[in-house]
Amino acid sequence: MSEHVDVLIIGAGLSGIGAAAHLVKDLPGTSYALLERRAASGGTWDLFRYPGVRSDSDMHTLGYRFRPWRGDTALADGASILDYLRDTAREYGVDRHVRYGHHVTSCDWDSQTARWTVTSQVDGEERTMTADFLWSCSGYYDYDRGYTPELPGQDRFRGQVVHPQHWPEDLDYAGKRVVVIGSGATAVTLVPAMAGTGAAHVTMLQRSPTYVISVPGKDKVKRGLTRVVGEGPSYAVTRWKNIVLQSALFNVSKRRPALVRKVVRKTNVALLPPGYAVDTHFNPTYDPWDQRMCLVPDGDLFHAIKDGSASVVTDRIATFTETGIDLASGDHLEADVVVTATGLNLQIFGGAELRIDGEAIKPHETMAYRAMMLSGVPNFAFTIGYTNASWTLKADLVGEYVVRVLKRLRATGTRTVVPVRDDSVAEVPLMDFDSGYVQRLVHTLPRQGTVEPWSLRQSYLHDAVKIRTAKLDDGVLEWS
Repeated sequence: MSEHVDVLIIGAGLSGIGAAAHLVKDLPGTSYALLERRAASGGTWDLFRYPGVRSDSDMHTLGYRFRPWRGDTALADGASILDYLRDTAREYGVDRHVRYGHHVTSCDWDSQTARWTVTSQVDGEERTMTADFLWSCSGYYDYDRGYTPELPGQDRFRGQVVHPQHWPEDLDYAGKRVVVIGSGATAVTLVPAMAGTGAAHVTMLQRSPTYVISVPGKDKVKRGLTRVVGEGPSYAVTRWKNIVLQSALFNVSKRRPALVRKVVRKTNVALLPPGYAVDTHFNPTYDPWDQRMCLVPDGDLFHAIKDGSASVVTDRIATFTETGIDLASGDHLEADVVVTATGLNLQIFGGAELRIDGEAIKPHETMAYRAMMLSGVPNFAFTIGYTNASWTLKADLVGEYVVRVLKRLRATGTRTVVPVRDDSVAEVPLMDFDSGYVQRLVHTLPRQGTVEPWSLRQSYLHDAVKIRTAKLDDGVLEWS
């Protein structure tokens, strides 16, 4: 007989642990479980093991609203983030509700029983659980495969090629020449980390530049406030300070892109060697925040370039050779190790198939309600964070809203809630973002609408008000 819970959460990473903690603290007495595909909790922060892995958002907004990130470290290393997540899970008792090794393959809604039946592969066997409410917290990328473009001649290369998503524990790059292909957050993290831990030289090979901004590794405001008022209040103030600053930067970038481009360029010039070709390597063709900006703590990437342990090459790959990479310009990069920091593959709901009364639901044919529920899909929520701010800001808002929905179901004795789509609302892509990982597979994601509550605004300040004050009887949610 299948185990039954009130709420079944898919994923025990940052989103799933946060979702469960919201249930524990705000809706006591709720039975729940988390189905985690891997053998350990932590999601992204347990999966990625490459050198220097760290947050690309400040920890005072990447931390949960309800549990302060202690200390003044702004961009934290992966191990510290993993400790924070697991400590949170232990503090709220979430760790006792995780079922490891459960690869969810299908989720079936039965209108007669008003229940989900969730099927998982566990050690080669099928297992099922049932739940009144299903909450997908599996993120939006494929844990099995990172994105690697076609690389001509790769088979000829006599060195080692690795992808950051599957970093070999025994990779020895000491004294070796390393080429990191890519220009995103992973690449700008790897380059100074490998340069500073024994590589002979590290080259970041990029097809085109990315905006890279140096930020302080420590938050002096947080440090000073903590001495005066303690961890909790100082965390709250620092969190709001950073939210406002992030929002201001994003809004100015959209309204006055030329100004932001000029400021970023000026700060880069100050950190790079005199005469450095900053416009070749750090001046993108697109406007600020058309793609996510890369943050580097205390300018570590620029310092590695300045001291000669790292360099940047902006060119295209012609072909791999036995000893490295031939470039379109005719130059050749010698390499012993090549790291393909070329991005991720999107995958919604962990690849699980959703079915309603036996009929498969195609995500791209649904419309996202408040970017957390799907039109026509009962008793279902999902957590996806912001692209222009910390993931957890949105995850916390989703948690608060789902708790409100569950309280309403419990208080009124109703069994189901479902967003009903308004056919007069035009649809647009869920994510309006130019990054390659989004553009490659955005057509597989749910759509969003052009008006609220179907539209997604990449603004925590807006959502913090709208989502928290939204009426549950809004004419869109149907209760029965």
